[in-house]
Amino acid sequence: MSGAILLAGTASDVGKSVITAGLCRHLMRSGVSVAPFKAQNMALNAAVAADGGEIGRAQAAQAAACGIPAETAMNPILIKPTGERRSQVVVMGRPAFDAGARDYHSRRHTLMPAVLDALNDLKRRFDAVVCEGAGSAAEINLRPHDLANMGLARAANMPVVLIADIDRGGALASLYGTLALLEPADQALISGFVINRFRGDRAVLEPGLEQLTELTGRPCLGVLPHLDGLDFDAEDSLSLDRPLPFTEPIGTDSIEVAVVRLPRISNFTDVDALAAEPGVNVRYTAGPDDVRRADLVVLPGTKTTVGDLRWLHRTGLAEVIIARASAGRPILGVCGGYQMLGHRIIDDVESGEGTVHGLGLLPVTTVFAADKTLANHTGTAPGLGGAIAGGYSIRHGRPEVDGGRAWLRDDAGRDEGCVSGIGDSVWGTSWHGVLEHDEARRAFLARVADAAGLDWKPGSESFAAVRERRLDRLGDLVADHLDVKALQDLLADGAPPGLPVAPPGGAPAPRTLPQSNPGGPR
Repeated sequence: MSGAILLAGTASDVGKSVITAGLCRHLMRSGVSVAPFKAQNMALNAAVAADGGEIGRAQAAQAAACGIPAETAMNPILIKPTGERRSQVVVMGRPAFDAGARDYHSRRHTLMPAVLDALNDLKRRFDAVVCEGAGSAAEINLRPHDLANMGLARAANMPVVLIADIDRGGALASLYGTLALLEPADQALISGFVINRFRGDRAVLEPGLEQLTELTGRPCLGVLPHLDGLDFDAEDSLSLDRPLPFTEPIGTDSIEVAVVRLPRISNFTDVDALAAEPGVNVRYTAGPDDVRRADLVVLPGTKTTVGDLRWLHRTGLAEVIIARASAGRPILGVCGGYQMLGHRIIDDVESGEGTVHGLGLLPVTTVFAADKTLANHTGTAPGLGGAIAGGYSIRHGRPEVDGGRAWLRDDAGRDEGCVSGIGDSVWGTSWHGVLEHDEARRAFLARVADAAGLDWKPGSESFAAVRERRLDRLGDLVADHLDVKALQDLLADGAPPGLPVAPPGGAPAPRTLPQSNPGGPR
C-alpha cells in the first residue's frame, strides 16, 4: 500500500478528527506505516511537535494513534484566531503573519507549495497518509484558493471520503448537496460516504443509503454508531458543549472542578487528565455560582489574555475568583490564566494595550515579547513532593516572578510557575500538560481535596494508558463499522475511474465579490 486519502466533511464537527484517528490506529495495528495530515487547521488547541514546531493538538493525537512522534509536516498551516477578526497564521510550525479573512484568502495560493511539500514528504516516508479536511468540503465561496479540502485533493490526486453527522439530522441531504455543489473534476475524487453518530436500527437507514448510492454512483463505506466516551483532543470550542466523562469516585467524595470558559479559550485539553481520574467532575462554565461553589477553579489558556481578563471583570467572575483566593480556596492558572492571576501584564504585542493590572493573586509580572516561546519540558514538581512533571510552552508572555515560590523545575534546574496565597491556594504555570503527569496530577488533586475537606482517592490507571485505550477503541470502531478493505483499496489505487457527476455539478460563479469582512480565516 502506498498513497493518501482525504476524509472530508459536510460541515465542521462531524467527526473528521476522530475518524481520522480511528483509521490511523486501525492501519497501525494492521502493520501499515501511517501518518496523519491536515493541510490547514483553524484551532486554538495546539501542541509542540517533537521537532519544535507548533501544530494542531488533534494532529498530535492522531500521530499518537499512529504510534509515531508528532511533527510539523503533519499540519503545515495552523490558524489561531486572535480576536478583532484577525488570526495568527503559523506556517510549518512558526508564526508567519497575522491576517484578516480577505487578506488571508488572497495569500492562500502562496501557501500551497508548503502544503504539498509537507504532504509529499510524509508520503515518501510512510506507506499511507490519512488526511483530514477542514470544515465543509463545499465551501464554494472559498474554492478558488482552497488548500484544505478539494483544492488539496485535486493537487495531490487523492480519493476523498465524505463524512456526515446524522445526529444533527439531514445527513443524506448534506451528503448529496455537498457532492452536487462541487464541480465535475472535484466530484471525480469523491469515492464514498460515511455516516457518523447513528442511533437506532441500521435497517431503517438502509433504504436511504441505497437511494443515495443510486443517485450518486458512490457507496456508503460505513455507518458509525453514536458512542459516548469517545474522548479525543478537540480542535475548537465547539466540543465544549459536550460534557466531559465522569467516573464514580473510589473514596466517599468527588472533586468538583470549574474551568472558566473564556471567550478565546485555548489548549483547554489541559483538564482532560483531571476528568480521567475517578471522582473528578470537570465542567466548563461562565457562571459565577459554579465558580463560587467548585472545589477547584481552573483559569485555562487564552489567545487574548488582556481581552479575556477584561471579560472576567465585566462578568463579575474576577470578583468571585479574588474572593476564592481570600478564603484560601484552590485556583490553578495555566499559561494565559497564569498571566491573569499576576499583578501586571505588559502587552505591546498581543493586545497593544501596554500595562494592565492583573487579578493581583500571584507576585508575577508578565511581559509580552514578539517572539513566541515553543518548547517541550521535562522535570519535577518540588511543590508537589518532587513528583515527576513536564509539559510544553506556546506563548508570547514571559512571566517574571517576584515572590511566592516555584512549584515546578525543569531538568536543567530552571524554576517554573508560582504558588502563593492563603494556604498556598493559588497556583500558576506557563506549562501546558502538567496535569497529564500522573504523580503531579494526583498530588495536586490531593491538596485540593484536603483544602475542601473531601475523602477523595486517586485512580491507579495512568493517563497515558487511558489515552491508548481510547485510541484502541477508535481503531475498534473503524474496524467494526467501516469497510476498511475498500478504504485500503482507495489508498492503494486512488479514486475509481468514471464516477458519475451529480447535478448540477458545481455552483454558479458569484456575481460580485463580498463587500464586508465576516471574520477571521476559515
